[in-house]
Amino acid sequence: MKKALLLAVLALVCGVSLGIMIGSGFLLSTRGPIRIAASTPTLERLNPYLTSTCTEQPLDRTADAPLLERAGQVLDLLKAADYPALSHLVHPDKGVTLTPYSTVDLKCDMVLYPSQVAHLSQDHTSHLWGVTDGSEIPIRLTGPQYFQRYVFNTDYTTAPQVGIDTVQVSGNALENVSDAYPEGRFVEYCFPGIDPKLKGFDWCSLKLVFEVWDNDWYLVGLIHSEWTV
Repeated sequence: MKKALLLAVLALVCGVSLGIMIGSGFLLSTRGPIRIAASTPTLERLNPYLTSTCTEQPLDRTADAPLLERAGQVLDLLKAADYPALSHLVHPDKGVTLTPYSTVDLKCDMVLYPSQVAHLSQDHTSHLWGVTDGSEIPIRLTGPQYFQRYVFNTDYTTAPQVGIDTVQVSGNALENVSDAYPEGRFVEYCFPGIDPKLKGFDWCSLKLVFEVWDNDWYLVGLIHSEWTV
């Protein structure tokens, strides 16, 4: 009787211990401890705009569809001012160069890297971005102010003209995007005019310049163009 009672107690203790180990995610086996791994978030869950390239075919740099798709993603994020998401599409090594008036000057134009773009909304410091056309007054603005005036100054998602690797409209400023980014491609969103009364003197456009990194297109340039004197 005592022996049977002792065996029952031992069985109960072993069952409770096993339950605790299972509940804590730790089991013992003849091969040693095995940790029950938690599910790992996929790359798509972390950033819906990026996918793993391990099993993908090499990117066709001449194909327009992937370029337009990436440009559309960037444009939507600029409209939403979703800078944290936008930062994932900025070239990790080169960053994105911001040009306020058509002519790219890689030595002088401001460059923002992904971490800076991610925190753009919290940027309350005025920076020098260039000089204002005509007056030569320094362009001193915070990051959000610059983007509002010299990047998404109008809703380019509704632009009536869209060009790939082709300048849609130009003024007296040098258009040197192809020379400045010989390894890149660009998509330009253009308004030939906004107010009919101004007869085209208020034309403006935004060029999104991309280069390939890790088998995908990444943003390396934001070029604002408009009528200049």
